[in-house]
Amino acid sequence: MTVTKVVDELVPHPVKEQLPGIDYCVNSNPSWPEAIILGFQHYLVMLGTTVIIATIVVPYMGGSNVEKAHVIQTLLFVSGVNTLLQTWFGSRLPVVIGGSFRFIIPSLYIAFAQRYNVYLNPIERFKKTMRATQGALMIASILPMILGFLGIWRIIVRFLSPLSAVPLVTLVGLGLYEQGFPLLAECIEIGLPELIILVFLSQFMPHLWKFKLPIYNRFTVLISVGLVWAYAALLTAAGAYKNRPLNTQLSCRVDRSGLVSGASWIKFPYPFQWGSPDFHAGEAFVMLAAAFVALVESTGAFIAASRYCSATHIPASVLSRGIAWLGIGILIDGLYGSASGSTVSVENIGFLALTRVGSRRVVQISAFFMFFFSIFGKFGAIIASIPLPIVGALYCVLFALMSSAGLGLLQYCNLNSFRTKFIIGFSFFMGLSVPRYFSDYVITSGHGPVHTHAVWFNKMILLFFTSPATVAGLVAFFLDLTLAPKHPSTRIDSGRHWWAKFKYFGKDPRSEEFYSLPVGLSKYFPSF
Repeated sequence: MTVTKVVDELVPHPVKEQLPGIDYCVNSNPSWPEAIILGFQHYLVMLGTTVIIATIVVPYMGGSNVEKAHVIQTLLFVSGVNTLLQTWFGSRLPVVIGGSFRFIIPSLYIAFAQRYNVYLNPIERFKKTMRATQGALMIASILPMILGFLGIWRIIVRFLSPLSAVPLVTLVGLGLYEQGFPLLAECIEIGLPELIILVFLSQFMPHLWKFKLPIYNRFTVLISVGLVWAYAALLTAAGAYKNRPLNTQLSCRVDRSGLVSGASWIKFPYPFQWGSPDFHAGEAFVMLAAAFVALVESTGAFIAASRYCSATHIPASVLSRGIAWLGIGILIDGLYGSASGSTVSVENIGFLALTRVGSRRVVQISAFFMFFFSIFGKFGAIIASIPLPIVGALYCVLFALMSSAGLGLLQYCNLNSFRTKFIIGFSFFMGLSVPRYFSDYVITSGHGPVHTHAVWFNKMILLFFTSPATVAGLVAFFLDLTLAPKHPSTRIDSGRHWWAKFKYFGKDPRSEEFYSLPVGLSKYFPSF
């Protein structure tokens, strides 16, 4: 018997412009049955954020469970539309476009406006508030459309290096940590089992039990959510939460969401369903700030998605095109009245990594699930009533995988450079510390550190500085451009030489394969 001795090679790991180990890249597709199941899981993954946004915003607007269910249906419908538009004509990456937590502050700012206190009928108050939200969203959509279609964002991101992209991409996921374990811990007896089962099935099981089809990698969300949801239903039926506090019952029980009773059997969302939009300057400025933050965070998410679908780095012009279509998505949000603007769904980026399937077709299939469950509301409400601690457990894994995409960009940088160490360390620290300061200030004083007579300006500043990715990305971007820019080693230390070929669409032949528009549209709308 011959024993082969493995000798450690003391050489660095090679740099990979395309992430290896992906089973299906952006242009390759699994079988139709597998693609349909994966598309349904993408729908499950994005559903949690949709429900959370509506659950937070709608009651303050004056809406009941009926209005909450209708807003969720509308959010799902416009998410389906925006996802198809983004994958067909935008970045062409397999990204889901869904509601964003960053639009909660402007939506609540509108809901708390004093002029709505005169409406004693809560339904009338809800509709008036929704119309103002629609108007603000429609104005805010102009910003990403101008930056994208005029190529301004293309010029800006050409100065982005792997070094300055690391904090931006990483903190897009890491900055959402409050939506992870704290949400899970609201009902630890179902949230923790979901997390344990999810990690065991996706990470340990493939090494313990070999299957011809990587079933545990691909379908782990469906299996784990199904098991724990059934377990939560058993606890509810057995009366485990009968005498528990109201908050515990809302988090743990499967029959307390109010969505099933509030949802319509069949409802087609349509533009201006709440009435004609209203426009108010201050509210529009706050929504513009949210649109800018969503734009910055979506830039990081696009970069991560290009890695997890095994494409090359996204060219600057394609990134700008994706941002422009994100603006169209926010416009559609305003037209339909979804109570929230759109962004690239961070959890779905993590799901690409979890399944190792970066197929564009799979994400497009998920859009049709969004359409189906938005129109047939009762069926969608049943799935949307999944307890949120289960969603929190999913976030713990999926947001973490999003963060690791940013850390993976460090392979392009010189980690032995003190300049690199300072920029990475300082931007990470400020990206976590500054938003924490602003959030704590609001909790203790009821308002942000900037407290002028212009409330809309205060909210704008609060939006900017409570986004970890925005703070870290801007700090790293500024330092990378200004700190020793003429030093001979700076360009290589920042990894700019690796991304130089992707500044312009035609410099790398692989860009055409991954990012060209369908049905020959690139001929009429070329990328530069």
